[in-house]
Formats: sequence, structure tokens, C-alpha cells
Amino acid sequence: MKWRLALAFAVLASPAFAVLPNEQLADPALEARARTLSAGLRCVVCQNQTIDDSDAELAHDLRVLLRQRLKAGDTDQQAVAFLVNRYGAYILLKPPFETETLLLWFGPLLVLLAGAVGVGFYLRRRCNDDPATFTPEEQARLAKLLKDNTT
Repeated sequence: MKWRLALAFAVLASPAFAVLPNEQLADPALEARARTLSAGLRCVVCQNQTIDDSDAELAHDLRVLLRQRLKAGDTDQQAVAFLVNRYGAYILLKPPFETETLLLWFGPLLVLLAGAVGVGFYLRRRCNDDPATFTPEEQARLAKLLKDNTT
């Protein structure tokens, strides 16, 4: 009984692969190529999932399109280039370092730096605020309280 429970947890903890049986190619070599290529392609709906891991309808379309290109005789580079031309470099999980993808590479760093600058300005302004100044009457009263307290 314990092994069944462990097996159930293992199945639930494993990633769900969304490739449906009707999407798979009959040729095992082509299917292996498609799986290898799709491991580097991002689902533009789910953002950080590969098209094989995503259940989104667009990911299904991308999987089918990739397999159609491979069946048509495209090389791996041609099939990926077709998808990049159609959907942009964002579809790649590891986009190339180009002028078009600079925001993808440095965007998170820019957001982090902007936050750090904002915190720095906040702390600087907070530290530079003058403490409340006392009126002459309050200063006299404070001096009297301090004098009375020391004696």
C-alpha cells in the first residue's frame, strides 16, 4: 500500500507533458528531433514553459507547426528560424544576444537597478530630513528639565 502512495506522489510531482499522442510523429527519429527542438522553444502564453510542457492552445499549434516543418524536410535550424521569424526571438528560451533582444537580456537588471536607485533616494531623503526644531520656550523648558534631572 505504501508503494502505491509513493507512486501516486511521484506521478503528481513529475512535470506534465502536454504533447498529445495525435501530435507525435510516426518516425521516431523525427519525433526525437521535434522533442529536442521544442525543449528550447518558449510558450508565448505561459512564458516560462517549453511548448512541450504547456497545455495552452498556442503551444499545441506551435508543436504541430514544428512537426509539420520537420516532416516537410526542414533542417533543425530552418524549422526554428521559421518560428522565430513568425513569433520573434522571444519564442527562444535562450534568445541570442542581439540589439533586438537587449531588453530581454538586461530588462531584469534595469528593473533591479531602478528599484535600488529608488530605495537610495528614499533613504537619502529620509536621513537628510531636519529634526523638528524647538521654539525658544521649548528649548528653555528642555534645558530646565535636563538640569533638574541631573541634580
